[in-house]
Amino acid sequence: MAADIPIIDAHIHLYPESEIPTLAWCTPENPLAKQHSLEEYRAATEGSTPKGFIFLETDRKNDLATGEKDGSGWEYPLMEVSWLKRIISGQPKPGEGHTEDDAELCVAYIPWAPLPSGAAVMEKYLDLVKQEAGDSWSKIKGFRYLLQDKPNGTMLQDNFIESLKLLGRKGFVFDLGVDQRNRGRAQLEEVVEMIDRAHEGVPEDQKVTIIINHMCKPDLTIYNVQTSPSFIAWRTAIFTLSKCSQTYMKLSGGFSEMPESLKERSPEDIFDAISPWLSVVLAAFGASRIMFASDWPVCTVGVGDGAWLKWKKIVDRLCWMASFGDDEKRMIWGGTALKAYGVEA
Repeated sequence: MAADIPIIDAHIHLYPESEIPTLAWCTPENPLAKQHSLEEYRAATEGSTPKGFIFLETDRKNDLATGEKDGSGWEYPLMEVSWLKRIISGQPKPGEGHTEDDAELCVAYIPWAPLPSGAAVMEKYLDLVKQEAGDSWSKIKGFRYLLQDKPNGTMLQDNFIESLKLLGRKGFVFDLGVDQRNRGRAQLEEVVEMIDRAHEGVPEDQKVTIIINHMCKPDLTIYNVQTSPSFIAWRTAIFTLSKCSQTYMKLSGGFSEMPESLKERSPEDIFDAISPWLSVVLAAFGASRIMFASDWPVCTVGVGDGAWLKWKKIVDRLCWMASFGDDEKRMIWGGTALKAYGVEA
């Protein structure tokens, strides 16, 4: 890619060592059970460090019922907001791995939110987030409630739909995390219905923007995509989702879904192996609605410290194979992310 094209990494996670016990998924034996802050991110991206990044909530422990009752179930997600405020204000606690010089790197952040609790509860939660965020509130461009591991039907509940409509009215995006590989066709069909219902009867300028994470986590272990029911169902869903102009797709999360043996191969070999999926995303969404995103540090699992640069080379190869000009490259490497999240360039 041209050296003068700035990179916005549209999906990273950060957490200090002191707050690892608040992560819902992080057991002591997890390879990610150590501090991942800006110091580590700069090392991982050395030589190509992005102009900026977008932080995604990291699935802190929470409880919807006690959150609705007295707010206590929201303690750790709000703690995460406070952590991002320290990064953005350049005011780290000792040992947190970031400095005042890192403050400008975060162009936006996406906290957790209790969408299943409904619009009235969401209003109360957003007030608490605004209070906790302080001067960093303007950097909050949307929210995420991770759906990939939630029971079937969660995203179709009336409360969830009303919460999505609330986000749209307030100008926030919704980051969508689903898992086609493990949850199958049914979860993608729910996503299509969810978006239809969230946009039904809503003025165009109030329809919530949906930013889809990790290409919907497809099964990248498939060899014969021409006859695979899983691939065909995923492809159908991707084209259906792309018909809505308020949907965007992140080129991210690939390493997590591929065989261990493939992770060890060269970027060129990996690109060749997953090109059927990348080609579908490109054909469906085009350069103006897809964005580079690393999913760091999750991308390092099974790949190692060079994972960020390896994924960058894969996306770079996609741009080359598609014969993209500089304008299209600028969209994929940063322009789409800034547009989708409503960030001023």
